[in-house]
Amino acid sequence: QLQLVESGGGLVQPGGSLRLSCTASGRTLRYAPIAWFRQAPGKEREGVSCITIGGGSRTYADSVKGRFTISRDNAKNTVSLQMNSLKPDDTAVYYCAAARTVCSFDTTNFNSWGQGTRVTVSS
Repeated sequence: QLQLVESGGGLVQPGGSLRLSCTASGRTLRYAPIAWFRQAPGKEREGVSCITIGGGSRTYADSVKGRFTISRDNAKNTVSLQMNSLKPDDTAVYYCAAARTVCSFDTTNFNSWGQGTRVTVSS
């Protein structure tokens, strides 16, 4: 299993931007599809975006389409999530996860999770 570490969370005003990063400690994440999930207080964890191993296919939740962009740089062992036009509803703890097989938002498909980074969108 990969040990994933997220960074880049923080407090931002509505309409602002943040860039989250996910790296693997001690091992490469280049051989796994990587997804971002988020969990808001009192809500279930939901999928946000997923990127395939080669980066050729990306999936987004409807709620973030057109605002968020997922990318990966396998040479830097990093998957990023660029979040623009942030809304208060985007407030959550964001997790990156490595999939066993293909990209999906089924949490049972993921066997490695980071500890999360908190994003707060508020004025």
